[in-house]
Amino acid sequence: MQRIRVLLADDHAVLRAGLRALLAGEPDMEVIGEATDGEDAIVQAQRLRPDVLVLDIAMPRVNGLEVIRRIREQGLDVKVLVLTMHSEEQYLLQVLRAGGSGYVLKASADTELMEAIRTVHRGEAFLYPSATALLLEDYRERKGEDEHDRFDDLSEREREVLALTAAGYTNQEIADKLIISAKTVDTYRSRIMEKLDLHHRSELVKIALRRGLLNAHS
Repeated sequence: MQRIRVLLADDHAVLRAGLRALLAGEPDMEVIGEATDGEDAIVQAQRLRPDVLVLDIAMPRVNGLEVIRRIREQGLDVKVLVLTMHSEEQYLLQVLRAGGSGYVLKASADTELMEAIRTVHRGEAFLYPSATALLLEDYRERKGEDEHDRFDDLSEREREVLALTAAGYTNQEIADKLIISAKTVDTYRSRIMEKLDLHHRSELVKIALRRGLLNAHS
């Protein structure tokens, strides 16, 4: 059986010793090296070419995020699994954006680390359980910001067509109200759907409600 080759990078010798002892009990893993700072982690990753680098964020000389970026820039085929005490959202997101493959909290390392190493080695992502809620919240906030930016791109006439469409008026009724042709109404609606990245009329209704447009046209 081919073992997963692991490089440990943490500036605390006691923690590295504990991790080494923990992984020694796994028949499918072997620790091939240890690094005491970020620069050392990069050098050893280049020299040893581990399958998985278990890395702390708060590293001397070069921090963990920069280690991940430089490993990715160099094209090394190394999965980086961050092992940290930081559960804050900003650290998790920065690790993922830098190119990290997984994120484990030191507080739960004894129960999750082996699973995490095997998961990232397979090419999958591993996150501690509550991280999913953090990512979902971040996604919702970004989606809301994106929608806000796209809505601001609508012209005043497009907003009128959006509101009247959401209120249930037909093309001809909207055309009569705005003194334009029904074909022009259809053109406006297509443009609105494209700008807001929408695919169904029901989505127009939801956005109109969120923006308070229906009250003015009901």
